[in-house]
Amino acid sequence: MGRENRISAVAVLPQGLENAGCEELQALGAHDVRPLRRAAAFQADMACLYRLHLQARLPFRLLRQMARFPCQGRDDLYDGIRRALNWERWLHPSMTFRVDVTGTAPGLNHSHYSALQVKNALVDQQRDLWGERSSVDLDDPDLSLQVHLGRGDAVLSLDGSGGSLHRRGYRAAMGAAPLKENLAAGLIRLTEWDGSTPLVDPCCGSGILLIEAALTALQQAPGLGRQFALEGWADFDQQLWQRECDRARTRQREPHTLPPIVGFEQDPDIADQARDNIRAAGLEACITIRTGDFLDQSLPESPGVLVCNPPYGHRIGDEQQLEALYRDLGTYAKQNAAGWQLWLLSGNRSLTGALRLKASKRIPVSNGGIDCRWLHYGLRAPSSEQAATP
Repeated sequence: MGRENRISAVAVLPQGLENAGCEELQALGAHDVRPLRRAAAFQADMACLYRLHLQARLPFRLLRQMARFPCQGRDDLYDGIRRALNWERWLHPSMTFRVDVTGTAPGLNHSHYSALQVKNALVDQQRDLWGERSSVDLDDPDLSLQVHLGRGDAVLSLDGSGGSLHRRGYRAAMGAAPLKENLAAGLIRLTEWDGSTPLVDPCCGSGILLIEAALTALQQAPGLGRQFALEGWADFDQQLWQRECDRARTRQREPHTLPPIVGFEQDPDIADQARDNIRAAGLEACITIRTGDFLDQSLPESPGVLVCNPPYGHRIGDEQQLEALYRDLGTYAKQNAAGWQLWLLSGNRSLTGALRLKASKRIPVSNGGIDCRWLHYGLRAPSSEQAATP
């Protein structure tokens, strides 16, 4: 990647998945990747930036940095934005736009007020050029601008996604406490499950962990088939974009190559939601949902990985009932899953204690603002002497 072709960019990530996000960015060709809080900074050429939009599973957003200028207050922000880009090329009055601002500068402590300053700079510039102005569209803008204020500077970026990347398009049905798709993909990445052994979720809810695991193992690019804001950028390269789309398609594996992927769900309605999501993701041939209590279910014969996001009492579930659920889950794992790995997302330490298992890893993550731990338990197979005891 030549230095003259380098783009500075930021991937916005779930809290706790910054390092995993950096690994994914590097694997897809990004350079100079470094973790930030809830984000990662990186360098890329345009082909890599397109590739990340199509193939990256962990980011919420990918922000392409377009300009940086000193900002010590309102006037600096207004003037800097007007000079930051050739707006005659990038924002015609026929286009809609939105502005999001993070951070602060002197006299710019409220994001809404700061965004208003940016908007005024843009529409005043347009009136000077054309005598007319763009409309603001918060839901589906043609150009999505992000400005970050801090350390005496303002950084102007373009959001290439046109809507959060965690929305894959398969999820019409959601449980009562939904796990975002990109967080689910990141949790699966942390398990190091590679699609060669069985994967089971004993409390699968709407099936998101299983779906994201299967999509990852099949190398199905989450961005294929969706519309991106970057396709309306002034310097969009249709040929290069098509090449990256073709590249993403050629990586996909056939569904029959996967081992058993199974979810258990006690509530028949939620089990049906999971099946709807699986069907929408095109994974009916890969994932089986069984309705019923996990205590009544058998696991595939060869050891694999158990993943689980049971309720933790913040949004759903009575704590006493949940304690019994965790106790049953621990008992089930010890009695039926010897030789397996168990990964469980916990947002309640007292409930996790009911498992009566000792975690070997505790990875802090945030799930919808709840401080959680992605816990790993190695479920030991009984020793040969124990196995031989009648």
